[in-house]
Amino acid sequence: YNRIPIVGWLNAQADESLLHARQAGELITSLGGHPSLGIGPLLETYRHDIGDILRESLAHEGEALQAYYDLLNCAQDHDVRLEEYARTMIAEEQTHLDEVDKMLRAPGQTRAATEDA
Repeated sequence: YNRIPIVGWLNAQADESLLHARQAGELITSLGGHPSLGIGPLLETYRHDIGDILRESLAHEGEALQAYYDLLNCAQDHDVRLEEYARTMIAEEQTHLDEVDKMLRAPGQTRAATEDA
């Protein structure tokens, strides 16, 4: 693994997560709700190998992808804004999954790293 580009990618993901939280908050208030100021549980496996961190990131991206699919199913035929938001987030999360998968591949490996798991 090449640590420096991976750290840069993770930092960019953190910035993007804040943007997504702001977007979600704006949608919630537009719909008459009040976004929670709390955060969910912080998951710490105490594994600090880059491969382990990337696999944790892969799992997180997969959970987020499923949550956005769930949102899309709830919003479908009810609110176009939420549908489009969910579709945009699904595309972004799928891209993130693909990026992490490529980072996990051994040099020269062309098939998905998740196929080896």
